[in-house]
Amino acid sequence: MARTKHPPKSDEDRRVVGGLLRELRKAAGYRSVEGAAAVAGAPSSRQTIYAYERGALTPSLAQFLDLAEFYVLRAAHLDGAKPEDDLRAQGVAAVARVLTLPLYHVAAAQDLVARMQPGVRRKR
Repeated sequence: MARTKHPPKSDEDRRVVGGLLRELRKAAGYRSVEGAAAVAGAPSSRQTIYAYERGALTPSLAQFLDLAEFYVLRAAHLDGAKPEDDLRAQGVAAVARVLTLPLYHVAAAQDLVARMQPGVRRKR
C-alpha cells in the first residue's frame, strides 16, 4: 500500500514550535542561539536551532524532545535563568502543548486508539 501524502505543515504550528523552543532557551538563561549551540552536548547546530525557532524548519517530535530536555535538564543554567522548578514547569508545559498540535499527529493517534478499543462498536 502506498503511503499517503501529508498536508503541508501549517505556519501556525511551526510558529508555536519555534516559540516554545525559543522560550525554553531563554528560560535556561541563553540569550542567543549561538550560546546555546556552543554548549558541549547541544543536540542541534546553531543554524538548525535558529531555523527551528524562526519556523523555517520543523523539528521532528524526537528532535523537539531532545532540545527541550537539553534546555531543562542537561545544559548549565546561566545567570538570568528561571529558577529550577519554574524552568521544569515550563518544560512540562512546552512538551504538553506540542503533543496537542496537529503537526505531530498525537491527538489523531489517541483518537484512533479510542476507536479501535474492543467493545466499542460503530453504529451502522
